[in-house]
Amino acid sequence: MKTLSDSLLSQLSELVAARTALHFPRERRSDLEYKVRSAAKELGFTDPEAFVQGLLSSSPTREQIEVMASHLTIGETFLWREPQVFAALREQILPDLIRAREQGNKSIRIWSAGCASGEEPYSIAIALRSLVFARDDWHITILATDINPRALQRAAAGEYGEWSFRNAPPWLKERYFSRQDNNRFEIVPDIRKMVTFAYLNLAEDTYPSPLNNTNAMDIIFCRNVLMYFGPERARQVGQSLCHSLVEGGWLMVGASELSQVGFPQFSSVDFPGAIVYRKETRQPPPAVASLPPAIPVHEAPSQPPAESTVGPAAPPQHHGSEMAPAAESAAPQEAAYARAAGLYAQGRYAEVVENLERAQSPRCAALAVRALANQGKLAQALSACAMAIAANRLDPGLHYLSATILQEQNREGEAIGALKIALYLDPTLAPAHFALGNLLLRQGQARAAKKSFENALALLSARRPDDVLLESEGLTAGRFRDIVKVAIQTGAGGASI
Repeated sequence: MKTLSDSLLSQLSELVAARTALHFPRERRSDLEYKVRSAAKELGFTDPEAFVQGLLSSSPTREQIEVMASHLTIGETFLWREPQVFAALREQILPDLIRAREQGNKSIRIWSAGCASGEEPYSIAIALRSLVFARDDWHITILATDINPRALQRAAAGEYGEWSFRNAPPWLKERYFSRQDNNRFEIVPDIRKMVTFAYLNLAEDTYPSPLNNTNAMDIIFCRNVLMYFGPERARQVGQSLCHSLVEGGWLMVGASELSQVGFPQFSSVDFPGAIVYRKETRQPPPAVASLPPAIPVHEAPSQPPAESTVGPAAPPQHHGSEMAPAAESAAPQEAAYARAAGLYAQGRYAEVVENLERAQSPRCAALAVRALANQGKLAQALSACAMAIAANRLDPGLHYLSATILQEQNREGEAIGALKIALYLDPTLAPAHFALGNLLLRQGQARAAKKSFENALALLSARRPDDVLLESEGLTAGRFRDIVKVAIQTGAGGASI
């Protein structure tokens, strides 16, 4: 068997790191070669070298990246993994959170990042079930994401063999699973419906974002995921996860990852047999070399937008002295937005709201609303959004933003209504079609959901792959198209607006 050259493996390693964040240093190159040979075989290539050369000479397809990711990671996991972590969750973290929310915003948001075949998010749901979920006045969100659509399909099916229970207490299988004819065990419907599965690539996708429902999380599980990343990429992912948490939120990482990656944004908290991280309530601004581009949003249209418009429209060219006062009043708004966008990119959401307190433009209002929502202040965010809509009723982006908040408050019917208004004002708003599909899917309207997904896909297919979409927080048409395709393929699009 011909061995791939060091040069070829080095280039492949760089490509894999760029597209999936998976890190294969020199000492793991033989492992990389073995796994890529398996991926090449699955994709129909008899010559692994020709397969790798093809990947390097042109951009890999979504299917190729997903198949490679499924071979390059260990998708095997089990229920109630690291019992000490679940003991801390069930006995201290969740009860404290419930007590804090009992008299106010009765919601809990949890994200399992890198969920593989679903044992972790189902374990989280089981931990929550006996505490609050039986009560109708609580809104529970458990988001489970992975880069591998096939793993998501297995997770959504919720069916496991005996080996998945090797670390679980006996009561877990007895109470929450039913034995099937094939001697496998299926999760009970009440637990299954607590979890939303969705496709997300931690290396490529933007988070926190209402688009993929990754904002304002109370708890994030990202266990045995960061160990696949290089140190710098792991720190970047850790910072983005920090931004996805509300102040005082919790980050659970694998025990083997604690010594490999530092989390300066968090303080460590010791529980019996487990160490977890908590986001500081007053954290210093993280150092960044450069800021991402400002989030594109709609301005209230005076005429239908041109199909080719990408990002914020260029400022109009005014002539004559009669326009000078308008230009002067617009300048402070632009300066305020620029300052706030920089703060938003650093996760300094409270400062964003402070800086935009007197700003009037629709995109300033939208950014302030997003910053409030990312802090978990949903009632304030919805109120601010309603005020912005009252002043800019024809802005589809504000109605779309209102829908994201309503959905987080479990007001799905109102969210659907807001999305329909957004699409009436702008039928080309692909994220709104996708959001509507996700909500319809949650309500059991599979046929209508598929139509909404297909509408989004048709709009995205008409755009250049590198076009940045309005209301997407920097997501390109090509990347979004991949996400919609996976939602259609897996039927696990979930509630990710």
